[in-house]
Formats: sequence, C-alpha cells, structure tokens
Amino acid sequence: MANTIKLADKVIYQLQQDISLGKYKPGELIPPEPVLMELFNVGRSTIREAIKTLSNAGILRVQQGAGTFVCSTENNEPLDKRLRRAARMEVTQVRSLLEIEIARLATQFRDDQDISYITAALDDRWQAIQSENYEAAADADIRFHKSIAHASHNSVLADLYQTFTGVIRESFSQREKPHVQQFQQTHQLHADLLNAIKNQDTAAATRVVTQILETNF
Repeated sequence: MANTIKLADKVIYQLQQDISLGKYKPGELIPPEPVLMELFNVGRSTIREAIKTLSNAGILRVQQGAGTFVCSTENNEPLDKRLRRAARMEVTQVRSLLEIEIARLATQFRDDQDISYITAALDDRWQAIQSENYEAAADADIRFHKSIAHASHNSVLADLYQTFTGVIRESFSQREKPHVQQFQQTHQLHADLLNAIKNQDTAAATRVVTQILETNF
C-alpha cells in the first residue's frame, strides 16, 4: 500500500502540473484510465487513487459514462481551499518551510507561558497515546505544533499554520490504518523539539522538525 500511495502522489503531482500549465484546460476531459496507465507506467488502482484525490480536492470531476473533467477554479479562492486542491507533494514542501521557520523563531522568542502551553500539549499527546485514543492524540499533536507557532511571536506565521491544520488533520484521516502507534513513534522527537525550544537551541530545533516531517511523510 505504501508504494501505491507514493506512485499515486507522483501521478497527482504531474496531473496538477499539467493542469496548472494549461495542458488540460477547465471543462476539458483528461485522458481515460488506460491512456493514463500507459502514460505514467502505473496500474489502474494507482490512477484511480490519484483521480479520487484530485476529485475530492475539487480539481477533477468524474462523470459516469462521460469521463473525467478538469474543474474550473477561481484565482481568489481561500487559502485553505487552495491547500486542499494542491498536490500533496507541494503542500508537504511548503509545510516543511513553514514549520522550520516557526521552530527557528520559537527558539528565539518563546517565553515561559509559551513553554507551558507546549508542555501541556505534549503531556496530553502522551496521555492520549497511553490510553490509545487516536482522536485525542491527533488533537494534542496539532495543538502542540500550534503552540510552537504562537511561540514564534509572528502572527502571520501563526495564522498560516492555523490554515494548514485542516490539511494536516485530513492527512491523519487518510492513513491506511490509523493507530496511536503512529504518534508514539515520533513522541521522543516531539519531546526533543520542546527541549530545543526551551534551551533556545535553533540548530537542534530545526534538525528535529525535519526529522519529524520526514517520519510523517
């Protein structure tokens, strides 16, 4: 399943690029499944996964008996909608840049209250893991990272991260078999991140954030 997801991401990214560059224009049909399978050298299930994702994001529209069409998009759409429409790879790249900068600033500008909020979220995250409460673990995980965003004391970055939380939560729900173990395996890294911010160690904080993102994606 992991390999299928990776292949689907590549198909999603390429179709997204083709649409952005005007190869497939709004209202036009994209090639049928057999052509896409040959074009991307992947199986039918991978193509269907990619089309389903792009359809859910509002980029494609599947019409039974007619084919798959490119949806028209507005240039002034809200950022949260744009994020859901974007290819997963693009969102991951932007999120990485955002979280690394947030961690860097948090090590410089955090105060005692910020550390208290981050610590409380980390404690809640661990309690949820221990009680095997997946939803609570997801909530605590997002709150942990939001607290770090606020600790950057940059309101624009904090607002941007708030917008990203919807996409992050969706990524949790799309995991093949959601389980608290997926949070447990990165818990020590989260504790290391808190310590780096507390100790104002910028190099350690950015390194740990990168490790967390690589584990999640």
